[in-house]
Amino acid sequence: MEKHTIHTKSLNRFLQILDSSFPSGSFVHSFGLEPYIVLGKVKNYTDLKKYFENLIIDQYQKLEFPFVKKIFILLKENNLNLLIKEDIKFSAILNYEFSKASLDIGQNYLKQINFDINKTVVKKYFEKAMAKHFLGNELVVLSTYAYELDINCDTFLLLWSKKNIINTAYTSLKISRISPSDLQKLLFEFDDKLGNYIKNSSSAIQNFNIGFEEVIYQHARLEPKMFAT
Repeated sequence: MEKHTIHTKSLNRFLQILDSSFPSGSFVHSFGLEPYIVLGKVKNYTDLKKYFENLIIDQYQKLEFPFVKKIFILLKENNLNLLIKEDIKFSAILNYEFSKASLDIGQNYLKQINFDINKTVVKKYFEKAMAKHFLGNELVVLSTYAYELDINCDTFLLLWSKKNIINTAYTSLKISRISPSDLQKLLFEFDDKLGNYIKNSSSAIQNFNIGFEEVIYQHARLEPKMFAT
């Protein structure tokens, strides 16, 4: 990962944005974990660990990680038009349920962070998204805000992926018998791996997660649940 220095205020602000107890209302998305549990594919600590490894290796490394790296390049080039095209294309290649979830979460973030924006490309992207010229998905909204705060790509991906793993693991407390202590142990195990997963991600964007596709075809209605307060 790149060597860099992040201003404390920028990091604190971004950690607040990623916190599931965000002031707009706590929200945690399961992103498909519940069908795995319903189908008996995730029953314990070992199963859940395999689920997250599949999520990271078969999806994040091949889809989200290379996509975000591309978005950061476009931001540095101030290429707003292509940035928006990539945003729209990303939503189009996702399964409907995941695309809708990403757009819903993206819009939620956008409403809360659309202030004190200084970088021109970020400001214009937010303005067009707020005006509903397109619906910004979660990854691009957060990537542009990270860029605004001078948080580099690798650091953003580390924070984003760990946030997703934590939040998804949290939903298992509601729909499985996996204990909180086992979840903590599992989450700590990924700390030494995520940096390498990000560094060694695919150079091309791919959209095929074997595990997710299997569950989608076995489960008549894949409905990622949003647990909110």
